[in-house]
Amino acid sequence: MSFQRFVIVTGLSGAGKSQAMKSFEDLGFHCLDNLPPRLTGSIVTLCEEGGVRRLALSLDVRSHGPFGEAHDALAQLTERGIAFEVLFLDASDATIVRRYSETRRRHPFETAGVLMNAIAAERAALSDLRERANRIWDTSGMTHAALKARIASSYGEDGEVPRLATRIVAFGFKFGIPLDADLVFDVRFLPNPNYVAELHDLTGSDAPVARYMEQIPATKPFLERLYALIDFLIPFYIDEGKARLTIAIGCTGGRHRSVYVAERILAHLQGFSGISASLERRDLVHA
Repeated sequence: MSFQRFVIVTGLSGAGKSQAMKSFEDLGFHCLDNLPPRLTGSIVTLCEEGGVRRLALSLDVRSHGPFGEAHDALAQLTERGIAFEVLFLDASDATIVRRYSETRRRHPFETAGVLMNAIAAERAALSDLRERANRIWDTSGMTHAALKARIASSYGEDGEVPRLATRIVAFGFKFGIPLDADLVFDVRFLPNPNYVAELHDLTGSDAPVARYMEQIPATKPFLERLYALIDFLIPFYIDEGKARLTIAIGCTGGRHRSVYVAERILAHLQGFSGISASLERRDLVHA
């Protein structure tokens, strides 16, 4: 089986390769980062046998000796008749120096503590790969979001854009706040259906609980303001290139109020451009 799209990502350290691989992954590519070149042929075979249609590999260009050379790996793919594209990420020396200063990481070609010498050595080592590249992008002025958008427009399927995976979690505070929550809203200010005898054994998904919640004067204005805040924030998360957003809605036990509100948020977000929304009623298992 031939690949629908096979991209090999290479370029200078500090030019954005790791971020690029995350962006390919968000597009649905099967991704492998810093692969020793000698393993390329075997990995490609496994991906073919596994039915992988879109593949992105980032080769470790520092590998030598038993780990193989990137040039040899590409030549072997060509001999096998496997079509691939090479994306080379570049950046100015000043940009790379700034990025390494911000992260305080050691450059992989650095041996004597002189960063500019390491950058020059890597440029020389990668000169042949750069000449072979199908695309060469200078990321000096790119934010992570801009790089992600360019990858989406260049390598995504027709009309495909990365979608913000928005997960809405209804939870109970007595069982703890979800660790991965980006936004947390406390709905314990609303009257608790748990203390209404005929509602005690139901959940926020049940119609009698919904009718009870809708009769509370504060429910409608609260939801309107909550929708407005979420509508305001989501485009900014998308513009920043965020891939996942978790909205946590909490009440005491995670059974009535939080479930009701979370389901209303899910319904509100259905069809919202640029996102895919899902719901988790986390603490109903404790009922």
